[in-house]
Amino acid sequence: MLASQLPDSDPALFLGWDDAFLDAADQGGPETIWFWESPAPFVVVGYGQQVEREVDTEACRRRAIPVLRRCSGGGTVVQGPGCLSYGLALRIDPAGPTATITGTNHWVMERQRRAMATLLGDGVHVRGHTDLALATASGERKFSGNAQRRKRDALLFHGTILLHFDLPLIADVLRPPSLEPDYRGKRGHLDFVVETGLAKSAVIAALCSEWRAAGQHPSPPTAVAEAAAGRYRQPEWNLRR
Repeated sequence: MLASQLPDSDPALFLGWDDAFLDAADQGGPETIWFWESPAPFVVVGYGQQVEREVDTEACRRRAIPVLRRCSGGGTVVQGPGCLSYGLALRIDPAGPTATITGTNHWVMERQRRAMATLLGDGVHVRGHTDLALATASGERKFSGNAQRRKRDALLFHGTILLHFDLPLIADVLRPPSLEPDYRGKRGHLDFVVETGLAKSAVIAALCSEWRAAGQHPSPPTAVAEAAAGRYRQPEWNLRR
């Protein structure tokens, strides 16, 4: 597997890389893991979500925080400094752990849990379908959310890991989620999420070790720009629901 750290960019281009890496793998290219951290905040809703239901759009307008829609399912997240994002482009093996959505979730999340446990200890658990939670004195608190998108021969599995993030911003711009895992227990955002306090370099090294990733994926700038222009810069895509 190849590894790549993306340069600083804007929200539409960051999301465009997901499409580009997934399409490359689906067309026979290498499996890849990549990482990025946005220098400015933005909100990302899941593919099937209603923006006004999940996001306080007026608060986002006041703060000049863009709202975009990603190509995968899952819940709404706030990106920005101190939130590390990663993506995996994996081939679908009909006889292996990536054959089904559920099997992929279990296989990838266990590997993610194992990698993060090397840094955070045995208190790291997979919760819900694709959350990573940390056992604390106030209960299990989420520090990583993840989602999946599948094509014919490859899949995208991507997510976020809270390092040193502006947690109050989450409560300021997001509404209570329309769907929540049982372990959340109706807790508000600030009682449910937690920072890991980890260095970005340490997390990247742990994940690359778990996935045995090295080297550098050749950049597909044309595909990234096309995905950004065709989807993530379009209000018809981002705000369609």
